[in-house]
Formats: sequence, C-alpha cells, structure tokens
Amino acid sequence: MNLSLDIVIVNWNSGGQLRQCLASLQAANRKNFDLARVVIVDNASCDGSANGLEEGTRPLTLIHNAENRGFAAACNCGAKAGHANYLLFLNPDVRLLPDSLIVPMDFMEKPENAKVGICGIQLLDEQGQITRTCSRFPTAFTYFFQMLGLDRLFPKLFAGHLLKRSDLCQSRDVNHVMGAFLMIRRTLFESLQGFDEQFFVYLEDLDLSYRAYQAGWQSYYLATAQAYHKGGGCSEQVKAARLFYSLRSRIVYSYKHFGWLAATGLLAGTLLVEPFSRLALAAWRGSMQEIRETLQAYTMLWRALLALIFRNRLSNRPEDNTSSSLRPVSRPE
Repeated sequence: MNLSLDIVIVNWNSGGQLRQCLASLQAANRKNFDLARVVIVDNASCDGSANGLEEGTRPLTLIHNAENRGFAAACNCGAKAGHANYLLFLNPDVRLLPDSLIVPMDFMEKPENAKVGICGIQLLDEQGQITRTCSRFPTAFTYFFQMLGLDRLFPKLFAGHLLKRSDLCQSRDVNHVMGAFLMIRRTLFESLQGFDEQFFVYLEDLDLSYRAYQAGWQSYYLATAQAYHKGGGCSEQVKAARLFYSLRSRIVYSYKHFGWLAATGLLAGTLLVEPFSRLALAAWRGSMQEIRETLQAYTMLWRALLALIFRNRLSNRPEDNTSSSLRPVSRPE
C-alpha cells in the first residue's frame, strides 16, 4: 500500500480560519505521500464557515452534522470517511508551513520509530513563540494543586502537567501531544476504537494518548517541523461554556483513570473549593466578566450533575455512572 494521509478537521463557527487552514494545506509539501482525503466535519455551525467550500485540487469531503456532536464524536466520524495509513487531526485555527506534513510523515516511516504511534510538531503563536502543546500525564494531585491555584502561585514547587516552552526547543519523547495537530497511525487509532465520546470536548486527546501508552505505544514531539496555531479558536466565543466542558471532561477523565476514591475527592474539590479560588483570582484581577463566566460555568456544571443524580436515582455505583452518564446540559452553540 502506498503511503497515504487523511486529514480530519472539525469545524464549529471557525469563521475565516478554516479557509486559511485549507489554503495553507495546499502549499504544504506532500511529495513522499498521498494526501488521500481531507475530511471537514461541521458541527452545526451557524456562521456559514463551512458553506461554499470549493474542492479545487483537494480531495475534500464535507460532512454536515445536524447538531453539535462534540469534538471526539466528530473526529471519529471524520476518521471513518477515509482509509489512509495515517490520520492527522487538525484544528481549523492551524496554518501549515511547507514542511508541516512531510517531516512527521518521514519520521513515522523510519524503521527505528516503529513503536511511535502518535506524533506532534512545534506549534507557534502569531508572534512566532512556541506554544505549550505537550504534557505529562496528570495525576490526581496535579489537578488538586491546580484547583487551589498553587501551580500559578508557586510554579517552581507545583509544576503543572504542561511542558515548559524551554522543554519544547528540542525533539523528544513525550507523554502527550495535544489534538490541535495530532498524527496517529490508523491501525493504532482503530485498535483503540478512536476517541472516547464521553468527552464532548477537551481531554479526549489526553485520554487517547494515555490509552496508546497503556498499549505499549510512544508519543513523540518534533521540533524540526512547525505550524502556526492561534489557540482558543472558536471556543473564545463561549468562555463560560469552555470552562464548563473543561471541568466536565476533567471529572470524566478522573473517574476513568484515577479510581473512584481519588476521582470523588477531585469532584468534591471541583464543586466546593475551586469555584472560590477562581472567583478570588478573578476579583484580584478586577475582572467582572471573568466572575460572571465562572459563575455561569459552575451553574452549568451543577445542573449537569443534578440531572445525573436524578436520572440515576442515587445509584450505588458512582464510578460507573459519573464517567459514562455525565452529559452536558448546554453546548457552546
């Protein structure tokens, strides 16, 4: 089989960023592999960003979802639309450079890298600075320190799970590369049954990396290839909903990977401690907007949890119900 790549882009109200991303893809070097398909999965955008896309020379497939199914589900849908050796999950706010594709493809094909299942590249912001797109696998303590804001107050004592920019100047093995640019072998993706759709958005890529690690695969970060990444993307439009989904995904991840006792402790901290630390930080900054967004996000989270408790009638197995049944009451639409 010839070496081939499918690119999956999930779009939700990305405005002109999607077209910029596609234009940059046209200029990317593809001489050693076949770009089999570019799949755009539109999650019920209402800004017209997925309308009128012309195929041009791209092998483009456009999938319109009638509702916002979430990032993980949309990625899985897009992956099923192709059959290439490799999959690249790409955010619409990424602009590729000439070597953004060919360098990781060549790297993955080297025999000595046969156990590397996931690969990411160096992402730069609009000022050309390296963005923090790789991390260690978090622990329950990592999240607890973040709840208290200790990682911000005492960063040398309570390092977060994100790698520092200085750690990303050289290519290296990493635990996790983020989903803004995540290349993965299709055989591995399919063996893991894709992204876990319990995660509506956020941490689905971390969960995938961790499951790949458990299966004996490595993740690798390449500093020898770059792309531009705006960061935040369409989620900048809905910051309260973004915080809600981030908290929700952390609860799901905790119950899936930390065990019931640790996850329940984190859940209690999320509901009873973290709101006050966030509000205190927002007040210190003098940001009434941040205070409102924090209150909105936690209102959404409490509603989702109360709906869960009502549906399950105080089940005796919270470890099962929290991870599989926590559903959003609102979506960033």
